[in-house]
Amino acid sequence: MPIIKLSVSERRRLSVFITCLLLAFISWVFITLSGKYIYSTKQAIVFKNAPQKRAFRALQPDTVEISLQGTGWQMLFSKMNNSTRPVSVDLHTLEHNDYIALNTQLERINRMKDMNHKIIAFNPDTLYFDFTNRMIKKIPVEPLLDIKYKSQYIATGKITVTPAYITLNGPANIIRNVNIWKTDSLSLTDVHNTIDRQLKLQPVKEGNLSVYPKTVQLHIPVEEYTEKTLSVPVKLVNNPHYDAIKIFPQRIQVTFTVPLSRYAEIDEDFFEATADFSLWKEGYSILPVKITHMPVYCKVVSISPQNVDFLVKK
Repeated sequence: MPIIKLSVSERRRLSVFITCLLLAFISWVFITLSGKYIYSTKQAIVFKNAPQKRAFRALQPDTVEISLQGTGWQMLFSKMNNSTRPVSVDLHTLEHNDYIALNTQLERINRMKDMNHKIIAFNPDTLYFDFTNRMIKKIPVEPLLDIKYKSQYIATGKITVTPAYITLNGPANIIRNVNIWKTDSLSLTDVHNTIDRQLKLQPVKEGNLSVYPKTVQLHIPVEEYTEKTLSVPVKLVNNPHYDAIKIFPQRIQVTFTVPLSRYAEIDEDFFEATADFSLWKEGYSILPVKITHMPVYCKVVSISPQNVDFLVKK
């Protein structure tokens, strides 16, 4: 390919031409983007001032198409920046109506959005709602826990959640079917100290439900434990017809775990071991022993013997 050789004056004229062309293009872009335009974008909506005596459900998606008026620069930057705040829709008129005319709230929405480009229309311009009776119900809280304790450590008391109940407010036909409300999951390993944590409640899935409070306090007492063995008497139950029945042995050895702080106070009075005599009529020749009462912070390791013999005297 032949190389075009330009003289110094020709190169100078070409450089001036390219510079002018570039400046003209920049000027055209600047003038074009400085003009006023109307453009559309989709934006999420959020509700405020919901009616207190009526439960509602929106009959359309939670996004609307908005028409904006602004310069080309504003349109360009709005396309590049997707982190705009959602449109806040005031629902106070739902106390008497079943729809919201968005165009009546244009002035307030534009003022709150605090931006240069102006919203001039919505599509759809009216939001419709379905209403049902509102109900308030107290629901027990269920913590989602996955806790693994360090060796020789254990929960030494009841797991408590404060408050134990949350208040659920919303449509009666939905709330009637809700019996528990779960927290976010908590997973811990190698636990060897008492747990005190604030847990968030799982968020509502319907926009017309509200939960109060949003968090609860979890308490799990944790202590180091050891084993202890006690001799516990066996009590015969479900024997309405026979007065003279002997069981052998009359006492069993119960080995259990106990927190170190409770070791000295635990004796046989904290336990109740029973044998069900009604099993004899079902063909049992020996009766299994069950521990029917013991402290919540104890856990049975073994029972010896696990069965007792019996003798019925007629």
